[in-house]
Amino acid sequence: MADQTMPMVVSVIPVLNEESTIIKCLTSLSQQTYPHSRHKILVLDGGSVDSTKAVVEEYIANNSPNAPEISIYDNPGKYVAEARNLALELVPDSTEYLLEIIGHCTVTKTHVETLVNKLTDLQASTESPIGAIGVKVVTREGNLGIVESWIEDTLSSPLGSGGGQFENFSGTEKTKIPAFCLHSRKAVEDIGGWDTNFITSQDSDLSMRLINAGYELFRTDEVSVKMAKRTSLISWIKMSFRYGFWRTKLLKKHHTRASMREFLPWFGLLLTVTLLISEQDYWYMPGLLYLVVLFFEGVRFTVLRRDVTMIIGIPICMIILHVFFSVGLVYGVIGKSRSFNDRETNNGNVN
Repeated sequence: MADQTMPMVVSVIPVLNEESTIIKCLTSLSQQTYPHSRHKILVLDGGSVDSTKAVVEEYIANNSPNAPEISIYDNPGKYVAEARNLALELVPDSTEYLLEIIGHCTVTKTHVETLVNKLTDLQASTESPIGAIGVKVVTREGNLGIVESWIEDTLSSPLGSGGGQFENFSGTEKTKIPAFCLHSRKAVEDIGGWDTNFITSQDSDLSMRLINAGYELFRTDEVSVKMAKRTSLISWIKMSFRYGFWRTKLLKKHHTRASMREFLPWFGLLLTVTLLISEQDYWYMPGLLYLVVLFFEGVRFTVLRRDVTMIIGIPICMIILHVFFSVGLVYGVIGKSRSFNDRETNNGNVN
């Protein structure tokens, strides 16, 4: 296929204080096998107070003529949903696809080409219009610290992934939860873009609205996004709470996204309290069984990773995730949408 007949793709990168990671992200996007004349990169800065903007501007000044054009704009709305809506106004009229990327991730050289080809092939074999295709999310490149390793493996566990963007899957399949999507611009504009009421879960909300509008969503493991997540227990606590908080906001709008497993910690607590109040001798058994399961999950990862710290780290991270996600779920019922956000920190919000 001649370059000029290939779809125009714009990679959209909302950033906030990501001076330490944005260059790796831009480099991975600039080295794509997809024709650079049909690929542009758009960086939307949400008010960084570090050197993110200066770093990106310097990268642009030294950009190769054989690489995609890179532009940077201020995002007055600050958050991701506002950035992606702003991108809809800024991208060329010829743009057919928007690639969802963030500043603390990297992709392989065939990322864009594979997704475009995959979506094109799927559309040829599917009667319904396809709104997006997502990818697999994997561990970032480089050596991980101890706590970061615990967090990564917690998210890879069936007890920690929750069936969301970090879910481990194989093949190409229909889904309600694609991550880091190649979106059809037409599909996104048809449903009015991203809902700016969401600071987190804006992409989940978009996916549900696409499905409700008759679009099909897919995901594939043929390409992946290498993503930096959290590196400290404090940031893990904040992330767990935030995910619970915004999960409730999402469920209030999209009831069909509810999953029983998300409420299991509360059911376990209520069962324990009920047994205690009724003076049952073995009222502590639900909690004990829970800890035993976490212990064996820690043992499993200790053997798998050959890292003895996993036997303690996995249970600790699991308990933090389950407790603070559950508290966030409840707070989401009464808390205002902008009353909690842990994305106000430096260093790409992954500390």
